[in-house]
Amino acid sequence: MKRIITSFLALTLLIVLGACSLDKPGSDSDDEATDDNATTEEASELKVGFSISTLNNPFFVDLRNGAEDAAEAEDIDIVVADAQDDASKQINDIEDLLQQNIDVLIVNPTEGESVVAGIEAANNADIPVITVDRSAASGEIVTHIASDNVRGGEMAAEHIEEILGADGGKLIELEGISGAASAIERGEGFHNIIDDLTEFDIVASQTANFDRTEGLSVTENILQGNKDVQAIFAHNDEMALGAVEALESQGMLDDVIVVGFDATDDALVAVEDDRMEATIAQQPDLISEAAIQAAIDIYNGEDLEDFIPVDLELIK
Repeated sequence: MKRIITSFLALTLLIVLGACSLDKPGSDSDDEATDDNATTEEASELKVGFSISTLNNPFFVDLRNGAEDAAEAEDIDIVVADAQDDASKQINDIEDLLQQNIDVLIVNPTEGESVVAGIEAANNADIPVITVDRSAASGEIVTHIASDNVRGGEMAAEHIEEILGADGGKLIELEGISGAASAIERGEGFHNIIDDLTEFDIVASQTANFDRTEGLSVTENILQGNKDVQAIFAHNDEMALGAVEALESQGMLDDVIVVGFDATDDALVAVEDDRMEATIAQQPDLISEAAIQAAIDIYNGEDLEDFIPVDLELIK
């Protein structure tokens, strides 16, 4: 009888041990651990969309490169779309980016009013938006990162005043794209100073759309009726370099100072060679780095200031 009971107990133990051995990585407890790991991994991933106004301008190429370098350093996925200075294309670009499961949208607007539709599309999709360099007229923006363009325009005017002295002079202002925040703000700063100086006279303020070729042609046209100008302020270096070409073609470069904005490589060479008087140095790589850091902070639920400024410098 004892032998039968002993055999029965042994058989029962084997069945229990066999059942326990079936609890392998596919069990409920292991599934829960796998789910936890997946959640942690997903939380560490960040995908950023970057709609940039144009890559046909060295400043914005630097802005793009800076963003890509900063994203790579932080192991962040970034998708860049070039609007080619076309407001309608930028809206389409933003809509395409929103379809790519981005977590944060960075926008460098072609123009402040027209970009609003794209900003609002991101708002409706609950995608937080950061603007860089140029601001948007409306829409929900978490933060705007840029140089203080108003102060930059003032710095340009102050330098022209310093060079020309108390006698003043006649000036030309080459404006950026109409409606672009950077053009509006740089012009505002320039006029904050110049308009209070009665010895200075702006003989022409005309847009050349941030473009070197237009800067050349617009300056040539203005100079036809204004041979006695003493200074030109351009809202960016591309237009300033176009103005330099126009002055050179008419033998006037030694008599007219040119101040630009952005401190692009070509402009820095022109300043070094005394073909340009000065340029206001933005730091596009720092703007981009700040934008990527802001995207990380937003993703982590941190609060940001409405405006994050990046320092400017006069290079002469």
